[in-house]
Amino acid sequence: MFYIDEDSEALALEASKVHPQARCEIEFQRTLRIPDDNQEYDLPPGLGKFPLGHVDDYKDKVPESWVQHGGVFLPMYQGEAMWLNFNPRSPISSSTGYPFAIKIATGKINAVSGEAWSNELQSGRTSAGRQDYVVIPEQPWLDGYCVAEGLIRQFVAMPLGEGYTAEEQLTGEAEHGGIQIVAYPMKRELYQKIKEPKHFAAKEYALASIWCNYEVMSEDEYGLAAGGLMRQQIFKDKYGIDAWDQDHPSRCFVHILNSRQYQAFTGEAPPDEPPSAKTYTEAGLPWFDYYSESNTALDGAESLAGLDSVAAKGIKKGQKPLPENVPVTPGYIVVLGDKLRKIVRDGKF
Repeated sequence: MFYIDEDSEALALEASKVHPQARCEIEFQRTLRIPDDNQEYDLPPGLGKFPLGHVDDYKDKVPESWVQHGGVFLPMYQGEAMWLNFNPRSPISSSTGYPFAIKIATGKINAVSGEAWSNELQSGRTSAGRQDYVVIPEQPWLDGYCVAEGLIRQFVAMPLGEGYTAEEQLTGEAEHGGIQIVAYPMKRELYQKIKEPKHFAAKEYALASIWCNYEVMSEDEYGLAAGGLMRQQIFKDKYGIDAWDQDHPSRCFVHILNSRQYQAFTGEAPPDEPPSAKTYTEAGLPWFDYYSESNTALDGAESLAGLDSVAAKGIKKGQKPLPENVPVTPGYIVVLGDKLRKIVRDGKF
């Protein structure tokens, strides 16, 4: 089951029917919007978590469709970016995590495979199609749509009905918006055989007070669109699709609304606008480079690679939807992961 952890301000997941240690958290992290200019950028930082609201606490204020879907909601500004941080939770150690297979969709378009939403897992090792999920704790985070091996296009908030979102470009409809999540724990018997600590590097960085102006959306509800190109690997499932307990799924619908409407619903002020990539970089703050030689990256999805980015779609529409979309050259890059390790090759004996 999913629930909001009041202490960590994250979407927590527990599958205690499978194993008492089957738990994790998904954090919705605020971040820089990288320039949407077809250049490849390193990982931007985490700027703190988006606040989460429980739909059932605001049944008399939120749209009826939200009540039907249930789930949670969070506020974003037009053109604001986000990334999902997968945080394993363990009673033994913060660096030990129970494995989960997690499907992420936006507007019911799978962010890994580009296919329409389905509850069941798909794997490239079957005739059903390509892998359409990420595996944690091996996958520490997800910043966007998998468009090529080692490349994603950043998640960027845009209003529904304007044609920018991945959902609208691939289906022609602006029906769902938001983010859809379904998670499957590893089967108990397999976990007991292979459990071992997993270590992660964090890219979250405490930011000083450097903020800029983003547009407040005119529409109340919206979805995610494809932004700038970022170097990020989406890892293949090394356990195989049979490792996951598909009899015990947990689902959550994450609704996204504009920050002004968030205050009207909750009575709480939304977060401040995030800084631009230009302001952040000029302040000499770090970007991040994460690469794993111990995991194999998925190829990109053809349908996702064919999406117009927000800037490209804006040109076609004769609009400029992104403020401060200027190229930057990060000068301070922190290397994470096992990129610096010299892996010893096992040759012929």
